[in-house]
Amino acid sequence: MDSSGRVALPSAFEDANIDNLALLIADMLERLMAHNDQIPLLAESLTRFHSRAIPSISVLDYLRRVIKFTKVEKTCLLLTLHYVDQICARTPLFTLSSLTCHRFIIASITVCSKGLCDTFCTNSLYARVGGIPVSELNVLEREFLRMIDWRLTCTREVLQEYYTNLVRTDSSRQFYIEGMNPTSTPTPTPAIANAPSTSTSTADDSDMESMPTHVPRGPVPSTILIDTATLTPQVPQGATVEQNMAFADLQRSWGGGGAGGGGHGDGDGDGWGDYGMMEDAGLD
Repeated sequence: MDSSGRVALPSAFEDANIDNLALLIADMLERLMAHNDQIPLLAESLTRFHSRAIPSISVLDYLRRVIKFTKVEKTCLLLTLHYVDQICARTPLFTLSSLTCHRFIIASITVCSKGLCDTFCTNSLYARVGGIPVSELNVLEREFLRMIDWRLTCTREVLQEYYTNLVRTDSSRQFYIEGMNPTSTPTPTPAIANAPSTSTSTADDSDMESMPTHVPRGPVPSTILIDTATLTPQVPQGATVEQNMAFADLQRSWGGGGAGGGGHGDGDGDGWGDYGMMEDAGLD
């Protein structure tokens, strides 16, 4: 920590403290969620990652819980951001919101750890830590792989760019990378998914041009880092019968009102038809 109270981080993400990584990732995801929660929820945008109500645990505490009980590797934490990019680019109607983030995280960690790490946990443990039934995690795992087209990897250089971008745009401004000017405090720009045309950025144009983060200005599928031109997004389809039924059930649980992206409910149960609260995994 320097005289100004800012914390110096190592230049390579592999050497970073994992709790600092969790702080940075949670900050990025919270800003993403805060924007996306303002987007009205439509029947055709419902996914298996949606909960009936917003989980009571914060994203940071959820990440710390996952780290504590699964010993997840730093690479898998950063790859979660890459998967956000991949899925938002391929599936324009998907948004990472307060209703989807927690299930997205545990599905991402499960898939990444099992696919890329030498040691990993059982789905039963991942489900307990994530607060959902193992049967639901099995469904989320298959859906997650389908949505990323089974593309689990990216280069080390891409992960390093995510890390650098997280530090540059951290809203707390408490971190800087060793070797970079610690007195430089650029205005953080939130990562925005599916930004409406009425949205405004918190950074000026000169700062945006210098940042690797992709922040679109129109109603296009946006990402944290990648160039969406390299991907072929799926053509949006109308709501299925299953989505319409789930959406009607969701509206009933909210008292018949309109379903906003960050609406609250008090339903029980989990899964596609119930969209329930995250369950207590029973771990201390």
